Amino acid sequence: MTTASESSRRGEPSHAFTGISDQNQLNPLFARAGEATDFPLNMLPPGESLPETAYQVVHDEAMLDGNSRLNLATFVGTWMDPHADRLYSETADKNMVDKDEYPQTAAIETRCWKMIATLWNAPDAENAIGTSTIGSSEACMLGGLALKRRWQLARRAAGRSTDKPNLILSSAVQVCWEKFCNYWDVEPRYVPISAEHQCLDGHDLEKYVDENTIGVVAIMGVTYTGVYEPVAKIAEALDRIQADTGLDIPIHVDGASGGMIAPFLQPDLAWDFRVERVASISTSAHKYGLVYPGLGWVVWRTVEDLPKELVFDVTYLGGHMPSFALNFSRPGAQVLLQYYLFLRLGWDGYYKVQKASQDVAVYLAGEIAKMPAFDLWNDGTDIPVFAWQLTKGYTDKWNLYHLSERLRLKGWLIPAYPMPDDLADVVVQRIVVRNGLSRNLAESLVVDIQEAVAYLDALETPMPTEGLVTTFTH
Repeated sequence: MTTASESSRRGEPSHAFTGISDQNQLNPLFARAGEATDFPLNMLPPGESLPETAYQVVHDEAMLDGNSRLNLATFVGTWMDPHADRLYSETADKNMVDKDEYPQTAAIETRCWKMIATLWNAPDAENAIGTSTIGSSEACMLGGLALKRRWQLARRAAGRSTDKPNLILSSAVQVCWEKFCNYWDVEPRYVPISAEHQCLDGHDLEKYVDENTIGVVAIMGVTYTGVYEPVAKIAEALDRIQADTGLDIPIHVDGASGGMIAPFLQPDLAWDFRVERVASISTSAHKYGLVYPGLGWVVWRTVEDLPKELVFDVTYLGGHMPSFALNFSRPGAQVLLQYYLFLRLGWDGYYKVQKASQDVAVYLAGEIAKMPAFDLWNDGTDIPVFAWQLTKGYTDKWNLYHLSERLRLKGWLIPAYPMPDDLADVVVQRIVVRNGLSRNLAESLVVDIQEAVAYLDALETPMPTEGLVTTFTH
């Protein structure tokens, strides 16, 4: 096997733009007699290696990733307890789609979505229907597909065209809904957010809906800022529209984050199946459901809310099973991890974990609000997420992108990014507080932000703005 230096001498190409060799070279301490010490990066090696060798190569490369505990950009969970890790390793081979081979895992999946249906105040959990998914993006798309098919069936029954379906969305919607509309030929109608209407709140909704509207998406925890969209208020606006026009438009609640926060921290808030117009709700279990990625859930109010034409009866490996998913084979281990957490934590445990995250978010928001450089966009009292912008006129020497880069030097990943259309000139930073960001770590973060601001304020000349890029993570 040739080395990188030999390849270079022969004029073979390396990574032209990165300066990285096209060989992965093993440290001499881990080299073993009779084995190669160089591995090609982009081709299958010609021979075998010992598991210890392969492990060390992959382990060392993975060290180049960031510290997930300091990643305050992502909503995705990064920690589970040792018992969960053990369960994960024991069940990693289970295929969720193979319900004939793994009937108990399938039964546990049903238990989980029924627990979630009850948590979301379904009128009758036994008459609801739900499924696990790879994540909340798949769950959203399944919810959207059900909305579209219900609309199509009603239109066909009335002898009307099904050519131009549309879906009403906030301009701050998560990108998975843009994908849904693109992939399934649905016109997205974005209601722009503004300084006055910072989320979809029912304002001017009558200007966007018509007979081709398949539904309205309400977000429990807007990705950009973490605020809840007022589901009940949106439903009231749709009630008025129905009274005026006869249009009966359902709501899908995208509870990617808030779906596993609101039941515990805001139990009296009407956002779920208590709002009669809500037909389906989705959530991301690998966010505030506290499970490793990837797992999501989607639940429909009743069996009738999921058109039966979308559910396939599949004969697979000797058994019959219903299937409603974009994916086929997928991990079953995460479903078991969700059940483990439901048993391990119960309602009280989930409340304590989520409340601890919220307390840290409120603390951080309060400390940042005290700094003259910043104005809060929200305070972390919905989901444990908040955003802030630079105080108008505070400085022309630096911006939030510079602050984000400065904090990255300390290991913190805190994204800066522009708000959606109509507010695109407003740049914010956002912190996502997850299980594992302790009060002590938060206090250290406050000190690091104060020191970074002091450093930037002390500059004698403005920071360069060329090449600044957003580190926004949906």
